[in-house]
Amino acid sequence: MDYNLVMETPFGLPIGTSSIRKALNDLIKEHDLPSVVFHSLRHTSVTYKLKLNGGDIKAVQGDSGHSQINMVTDVYSHIIDDDRRKNAELFEQAFYEKKDLDPSMHAHVAGKSVELPTNVDAELLAKVLSNPEMAALLTTLAKSMEGK
Repeated sequence: MDYNLVMETPFGLPIGTSSIRKALNDLIKEHDLPSVVFHSLRHTSVTYKLKLNGGDIKAVQGDSGHSQINMVTDVYSHIIDDDRRKNAELFEQAFYEKKDLDPSMHAHVAGKSVELPTNVDAELLAKVLSNPEMAALLTTLAKSMEGK
């Protein structure tokens, strides 16, 4: 099936949301993916961009097309708060427990190692996989591709 969406009808009118919803549902069924609504993909995109760029709200605002920065901060502040809490925990561990004092440290998964191709950014991949939802989505996608 071809998933290249034409954004207008043959008469030049915008396509309806039902066409987009149908194409997404067909893709989900064909690849045995978890069911989602289309708008959740936008929310997920903004969320992960905030996580991966360390909370650069202005960059995400421009990239996502939000006209007001407060829209990003109001809707996605929980992401920024989570990062602030994690930073506070890491600082407390380093200060009081003298743990992980090396600023160039990377996240390690105990007992698991994978050899990555040279063009894969290991640090970025570790950040993506540290989110349980993203790890589950990638696992589901990998399983659906195993037989192909």
